[in-house]
Amino acid sequence: MTTRHQSPYPPPEPPYMHGAGNGSGHGSGAGHSYAPRAGEGHDHGPGPGDGHGHAPGPGGGHGHSHSHGPAAPVSKHLRKVIAAILIPFSAAVVVGLVVLWPGGAPPHERTGVGFDRQTQQATVSRVVSVSCKSVNASGETPTGDTSTAEGSSAQQQASGTCKKATIRVDTGNDKGRTFTEIVQPDQSRQLHEGEKVVAAYEPSAPKDLQYSVADVNRRFPMALLAGIFALAVVVVGRMRGLMALIALAVSFMVLTFFILPAILQGSNPLLVAVIGSSAIMLIALYMCHGLSARTSVAVLGTLLSLVLIGLLGSEFIGWAALTGNTDDNTGLIHGLYPSIDMSGLLLAGVIIGSLGVLDDVTVTQTSAVWELHEANPSMGWRGLYRAGIRIGRDHIASVVNTLVLAYAGAALPLLLLFSIAQSSVGTVANSELVAEEIVRTLVGSIGLVASVPVTTLLAALVVAADRTGPGSEPATVGAAPAPARTGRGRRRKR
Repeated sequence: MTTRHQSPYPPPEPPYMHGAGNGSGHGSGAGHSYAPRAGEGHDHGPGPGDGHGHAPGPGGGHGHSHSHGPAAPVSKHLRKVIAAILIPFSAAVVVGLVVLWPGGAPPHERTGVGFDRQTQQATVSRVVSVSCKSVNASGETPTGDTSTAEGSSAQQQASGTCKKATIRVDTGNDKGRTFTEIVQPDQSRQLHEGEKVVAAYEPSAPKDLQYSVADVNRRFPMALLAGIFALAVVVVGRMRGLMALIALAVSFMVLTFFILPAILQGSNPLLVAVIGSSAIMLIALYMCHGLSARTSVAVLGTLLSLVLIGLLGSEFIGWAALTGNTDDNTGLIHGLYPSIDMSGLLLAGVIIGSLGVLDDVTVTQTSAVWELHEANPSMGWRGLYRAGIRIGRDHIASVVNTLVLAYAGAALPLLLLFSIAQSSVGTVANSELVAEEIVRTLVGSIGLVASVPVTTLLAALVVAADRTGPGSEPATVGAAPAPARTGRGRRRKR
């Protein structure tokens, strides 16, 4: 009588085999046998091969094994470790949201400056050409120096042809009211009949001067472009694309209903940015990539990189004496809400601005390490790290260049002004307006560069330390793969 010698380490996902005769089944008749190793594909051969194979048994039957590929590379033990880190962090984010939730932006009296003014929708109902001299306030031809920009513009306004536009107010209490707007020939915005515009309203001004054209109504082209973007994302990304759009909407909600009002109410901008960015990160990553250990590793890598960006930004913003109050918009904010820490607001912008690119880098690196492990499960964490970091170097080069060009493109008019003034590079870089962008760019880039090795190392350690089954030992780093075992099993005589 023979019995089967069973392995003390049962596999997590054994291939299923049908045997007949004296194969490794239960007894000597037809039975079911479970081979102690998972297959690595589909292989048709004469012997007990890996995966799907047919092998002649000694009793005239045949073994038939089915491979299901490698098991999920994260065990329950590692999931518990990751959860022990992320659950308290997520709970702290929720507590921070509850404690700092502002409940809306604080009210203030309208100043009528910049964006802080009342506006109504309007339509250009009529445009006629008139002599600029006839609508000139003084009625006299200016005699200024035409070699200067101001003198040349004044000459054109006096001798050229202007446009007199009649605009109809379409919304508000003054709906149907009309007012006129004189458009100079050298004015960048020329009005056309039937064009939709935004009219600024100043109730304290004389009645005939209460309304003026502030901007063009761009709602339709902007909405159409947004619709094309959403359609492209859903068509190409399908369900992932749809979830990404939902995550984008949630991110804007957190920004609009939490971050901005909380800063306006006087909360610390850095603390608000950290909590808000963490909430956006958790929602966006898990919503787009699923609730998995792979996503959790990307979250951890992003979190560590954000901490580094916050520390570096805080240090260098203070060291470079950057106030954050460099243009009309920040000056208006400081005037309306003097309690806001403008340098802290600058740091908050650095953190939030870096988050979007960080998500991309950390998710890509984590996925790369996971796929490398799937391709070669015997590779240790050092091998996974070396292979993943080679991918990351290409990512670093492209991402850093992207950041620098993005900031340079946004500041192109400012750079043109410095070029016109023929200022030296040192003078330009030393000005607070440019130094602010340099610090923002370099701090964010350092965080992005650091996120590649940090996330790659975390992913490699998590995958390589996986326990492939209950009671099994972690794989030794660099160990050779276990030899294939046949479907016959071991026998011993009693």
